[in-house]
Amino acid sequence: MKRFLKILKKFFKWLLILIVILNILILVTGKTYLYKGFANTYLKGRVTAGIDEYKIFDNRIVKAGNTTEWALGKGYNTSKIPSQYLGDMERMKTIAYLIVKDDSIRHEEYWDGYSDTSHTSSFSMAKTFISILVGIAIEEGKIKSLDEPVGDFLPEYKEGSKSKITLRHLVTMSSGINFDESYINPIGFAAEAYYGDDLRKLIFKYDAEKEPGKQFEYLSGNTQLLGFILSKATGMSVSDYASEKLWKAVEAEHDAFWSLDHTGGDEKAYCCFNSNVRDFARIGKLYLDSGRWNGKQVVPEKYVLESIQPAPTLDGDAPNQRYGYSWWLLPNYEGHNIFYARGILGQYIIMIPDLKMIVVRLGKKREFTSVNGHPTDLYWYIDAALEMCGKK
Repeated sequence: MKRFLKILKKFFKWLLILIVILNILILVTGKTYLYKGFANTYLKGRVTAGIDEYKIFDNRIVKAGNTTEWALGKGYNTSKIPSQYLGDMERMKTIAYLIVKDDSIRHEEYWDGYSDTSHTSSFSMAKTFISILVGIAIEEGKIKSLDEPVGDFLPEYKEGSKSKITLRHLVTMSSGINFDESYINPIGFAAEAYYGDDLRKLIFKYDAEKEPGKQFEYLSGNTQLLGFILSKATGMSVSDYASEKLWKAVEAEHDAFWSLDHTGGDEKAYCCFNSNVRDFARIGKLYLDSGRWNGKQVVPEKYVLESIQPAPTLDGDAPNQRYGYSWWLLPNYEGHNIFYARGILGQYIIMIPDLKMIVVRLGKKREFTSVNGHPTDLYWYIDAALEMCGKK
């Protein structure tokens, strides 16, 4: 017993020393965001972010205006999710699944206490929203074109290899900047951008290493730069611009929340737009109608149609076929040309244009295996919707 207590005492002694050393390293390196990160991941039994975490951040409201409710379609909620998909959906902790067909809701289902009014994070679906706002800003003349240099807006990009980078390179994920995209590395870019409190200081530490416009490489820092550019170009916060030009335009039912790096700071443009399943579906309706909402052009039609074409970059060694202007592309699946927005934990807004169908799925987990460069679970949500609407 005495020997055991001696070993235990020694263990705690060294554990205390390790904790002290780690804290000193955190303070010396300035990576104090790690405290917030650890408290909201590992200490809650997770290794990554959660869908409700907008509550732990400062947020700016994306205000809604006059609203119209979704119509309920014929046979609303009479079809059930097929059993071959339901088990996997529940295993991935789906919280909302919505099908819109011909501008009316055909099916909606919620789990785990969530509802049609629950706000959760869009994660990287926000990248698509930023792309939409860029298109609107171009139409308004706030931005000349996608080929305008980033340096016209951000002085940090006026000289050297960074001066070659344009907005097109950012929106197509081909900037060549050496951001990293690890979601489990606690000292990587993604963790510090998400839990840290100074996005500008973080972003401008990274350099251009590759020729821009050549290689598709999905990096959140590209979209964050677009967020800075939007604020500079419009003279408004990203949230206020999104409210006036997009959220009110699609007659969203509820205010949204865009998480900030600190009080009064910058929006986390690459992620962290927080809304509900029915209002997310409005983005799908907008793009199914080529940027129009109830007959009014909100996003330039030309920009919308270009957005959902493959950018002329390389994806590995092959021509890119799966990414446009921050939209993911799934061509010729079951005879349909599909495009979609997605987030890290299986947030999806999926458009099937020839069927006038929108599928929105929100949840807490995503399948990290892939088929043809797309998450495996994406296909479940598409297949279930096709079968439920008699199209498969």
